[in-house]
Amino acid sequence: MARIAAVAALLLTMGQAPAPKAADVELWRLDCGGVQVNDLNAFSDTLAYTGRTKRLVASCYLIRHGGDYMLWDTGLPEAVLGKAPNTTDAMSPVLTTTIKRQLAQIGVAPEKIGRVGISHYHFDHSGQAAGFPGATLLIGQGDVDALKAGTPGTSAEPLKPWFGGGSKIEGVEGDKDVFGDGSVTMLTMPGHTAGHHALLVRLKGKGPVLISGDTAHFRENYGSNGIPPFNVDRAQSLASLDRFKRLAGNLKATVILQHEAGDVAKLPAFPASAR
Repeated sequence: MARIAAVAALLLTMGQAPAPKAADVELWRLDCGGVQVNDLNAFSDTLAYTGRTKRLVASCYLIRHGGDYMLWDTGLPEAVLGKAPNTTDAMSPVLTTTIKRQLAQIGVAPEKIGRVGISHYHFDHSGQAAGFPGATLLIGQGDVDALKAGTPGTSAEPLKPWFGGGSKIEGVEGDKDVFGDGSVTMLTMPGHTAGHHALLVRLKGKGPVLISGDTAHFRENYGSNGIPPFNVDRAQSLASLDRFKRLAGNLKATVILQHEAGDVAKLPAFPASAR
């Protein structure tokens, strides 16, 4: 009985404790390049898009949580800046500006970026990460393991400050509440890569925003559960799509497919932000 009474008293005390003040959260969409896809079947292991092409965007995001700043994905590498797309390669990258140029427009110095969250290691999501070596890198543990093992199709080169350079890295297992208050959560969505994650940002005005990583690449393959042949696990990819869609419905979230221009346009055009 004494133990029950003690537990009851603790619960009563917890109930009387003031709730932590919600942080002011702000979200910017950044232009981190694009990809001219000259063979859209590159994104279908059932050859659903024969003869079709598509221009994908390579978006990334800046999140302000109170006085802390986080980047979500870092787009294409600066090495492709200014290069014209071609019509011969299966995928041709295009970059017209950089993350640092955009940060300068809103007065955010690179040194203010405390965290860089990477949905996965592919070059169009990690390309400019090395420009922020003072930040802690948040990346799925499955991707950390693949990069350390030199798994075929991986390269740690864009992430050198954290893989051999001594910068701080956190391998994320499962979901991660980034700031500890539920406002920004990395969501485990394996299948595209072993450690792939999406991101949930809860905004006071706009409400929940679900940012896909590469859970799906564009609206048509999102709607049809299309799976690229280069995903590492088909079954996990389908399970992650199912989870993502259920979360979107249950939360009534704004869904942003990071490679779909129409989805990115649901957020205010830079330098404006969503709150």
